Amino acid sequence: MTNEQNDKKFDLEERTAKFGEDVIKFCQKMPRGPITDPLITQLVKCGTSVGANYSEADDAESKADFKHKIGICKKEAREAKHFIKMIAVAVPALKEEAKPLWQEAKELNLIFNSIYRKVK
Repeated sequence: MTNEQNDKKFDLEERTAKFGEDVIKFCQKMPRGPITDPLITQLVKCGTSVGANYSEADDAESKADFKHKIGICKKEAREAKHFIKMIAVAVPALKEEAKPLWQEAKELNLIFNSIYRKVK
């Protein structure tokens, strides 16, 4: 692998880790209650799962395993997008703060969709 490819791989690993961290910080700001508690749980699970599954994909045992793990990454990013939107409805005061997080989830979903389609 060239240095440029290594840098890109590291950047995506770092980017997915940062997304998970940002999700955790965002969720810590939310008020707790019967509506927000399940949303917080779901967002933390899918938001941190993106990076965990990307790490697993990076150590995949085969192309099929790699594609499967990347498929999970794209699904989890899409799910995060959904829960961020639900939280913006449940806690309107966090709507503006949710926008960049939603945008990052969208971009990660598009990146993983592209990778998934390219794997034969």
